[in-house]
Amino acid sequence: MTEQTETATETAIPPLPVEEPPVPPVAKPSRRVLWAVARWTGAVLVCGGLGAGTAFGITSMERTDVPGLATESDGRWEYPKLSLPALPADAPRPFTEGNVGEIHHADLRKLLLPAPAGATPDPKLNGGWATVDQYLAEYRPEDRTELKDALTEFALRHIASRGWTMPDGTTTRIHLLRFNSVAFAEAYKDDAVRAGSVDGPLLGVEGIKMESEFASMVRVPYTALYAFVEAPRNADQTRWAYIQAGDTLALVTQTRKGEALKVPFQQTVTLQNQLLG
Repeated sequence: MTEQTETATETAIPPLPVEEPPVPPVAKPSRRVLWAVARWTGAVLVCGGLGAGTAFGITSMERTDVPGLATESDGRWEYPKLSLPALPADAPRPFTEGNVGEIHHADLRKLLLPAPAGATPDPKLNGGWATVDQYLAEYRPEDRTELKDALTEFALRHIASRGWTMPDGTTTRIHLLRFNSVAFAEAYKDDAVRAGSVDGPLLGVEGIKMESEFASMVRVPYTALYAFVEAPRNADQTRWAYIQAGDTLALVTQTRKGEALKVPFQQTVTLQNQLLG
């Protein structure tokens, strides 16, 4: 893992015994849990059984539960209730005992963040498998050949992608890239896209700066987050982030005419991070 990987203690979520009665309502989450999911998100972790494994649900919090966001409207989007997908029989979740390879055994398409209410889906990035060329379209043409070679070198397995556009014109695209091992995922992140700096092939934008403060706020254990924003221009602005979680690397981008808004971007990135962590 990279030195930026967060190692905060994760809230234990014990597995449910087979044939036990339904889980009673979960009490109001502690302040430690609220911090762990970051103040910008509309999510909390709740326990629940799913198939043969243990899962968590992510639900919307009341704004009054989030410090600094007790307002009528803070700009967050309304995402559906989220939960982790079922696993194949006897397959462990990443970052748990018995999964030293940090492998995501769940269907990668099921780990994509769904579109929020009011979104118009991108028919080409519809939550299914995507091609390498669809992913590489995010980058400058002059960088695509080198990145395609790197994907082959670092043993890319497959890509799942989803995109949508909101009524205010914000366009979101999420690509999840799964590699054959955590070592290959980290090598692609560090050597090919150079996610830890502004010197990588960063989507053909200019005036780039890293948003390190936001990245440090999202405390999802065992994952690494790198967030960027380009300087505002007359046409549009782009925000994007890389999330590395074990064998999977995510690229999340948001573009909007004039200004890409901070709150929905941070909310979207954090929720995607939680699904991968």
